[in-house]
Amino acid sequence: MKIQQNISLKEFNTFGIHVNAKRFVSIESLYHLQELLKTEKDIFVISGGSNMLLTRDIDKLVVHINIKGISIDRENENSVHLTVNAGENWHDFVLWCLSEDYGGIENLSLIPGNVGTCPIQNIGAYGVEVKDVITKVEVIEIATGKTHTFSNKECQFGYRNSIFKNEVKGKFIITSVSFNLTKNAHKLNNSYGAIEKELNGRKITKPTIKDISDVVIAIRESKLPDPKKIGNSGSFFKNPVISKNLFNKLQKKHPNIPSYPVSDTEIKVPAGWLIEQSGFKGKRYGDYGVHEKQALVLVNYSNASGKDVYNLAKRIQKTIFENFSIALEIEVNII
Repeated sequence: MKIQQNISLKEFNTFGIHVNAKRFVSIESLYHLQELLKTEKDIFVISGGSNMLLTRDIDKLVVHINIKGISIDRENENSVHLTVNAGENWHDFVLWCLSEDYGGIENLSLIPGNVGTCPIQNIGAYGVEVKDVITKVEVIEIATGKTHTFSNKECQFGYRNSIFKNEVKGKFIITSVSFNLTKNAHKLNNSYGAIEKELNGRKITKPTIKDISDVVIAIRESKLPDPKKIGNSGSFFKNPVISKNLFNKLQKKHPNIPSYPVSDTEIKVPAGWLIEQSGFKGKRYGDYGVHEKQALVLVNYSNASGKDVYNLAKRIQKTIFENFSIALEIEVNII
């Protein structure tokens, strides 16, 4: 465990934003993390760097959580309970599960980031959210160095939300996440339109979890940029949930507005559609812009600053509100 000085964080965030960490340390074990916390309290924690936009240098000690390992806690004929350390890459974990024929997260293939960050925003895609398979989250309290466990219920999961983004934000470091996955009689979720269409195109009538994963990967690769090639953090905005009254008013002006009922009184509207209708899709402003295939994704083409991307996000929010009376909420953490 060595603390380094003046380290660029460009390689530690999927946006590829260059900012400096005044001090930096990579942690590879629970023991080293607890030892560090005996003397260091004012820290900035980073893992996969997939859900953040860095707009400034970091004066605090940057702690990179790089704790690896997957263990089987218990299993029976139908299910397996796993504990996965926070530093494991999420997509690599999904692929490992597929190789073992463990089902439940195949719809979440190719989501960037590490396992430790997946509960924070309750990652989700194509009809599945990670809360559906998480049993508990292990954490260390920064103030005391003591370990705690959050049950699924205590995590207070919501749409792209959890207790880790709210009441306990900045108080704990996630060290591992436990999952309950299926071994037999997998419950496939292939009703999402894009998945069903892709399966039909491949003439697959009885899909496996590997088939679902392959299709999801193909869909994501067709419209989402690879962070290793173009800096991005996936979906930059949440899909807004609006009142049925507002939706009815908008539908009169925009008959083709897509929608997904949430309740008797609320409707979810795709943020990407709103952004595209406002003329931002594919717009490039020097080194940054809105992706040409998916308006929900803001990108850093080469050497944009975090402030550049953030200012574009604020411009989009302002325009959407003026055009649709909808307040878009940013999903990415702004640092």
